[in-house]
Amino acid sequence: MTDLPPDGLPRYRLLTGNDDATFCQRVSEALSLGYQLYGSPAATFNGEHVIVAQAILWPGSG
Repeated sequence: MTDLPPDGLPRYRLLTGNDDATFCQRVSEALSLGYQLYGSPAATFNGEHVIVAQAILWPGSG
């Protein structure tokens, strides 16, 4: 694993979206690249959908 994330991605990312399979796939893809979960996920309801957020961090960045 390199010191930097691939494709010019930032070391810290906050993934957000509807709580659905697409969001879970985005988190899974980031983990496959080598990112690690950072903190607990957050969730809120916007009146129509549950919106979730998960911070991820490239190893060695913290």
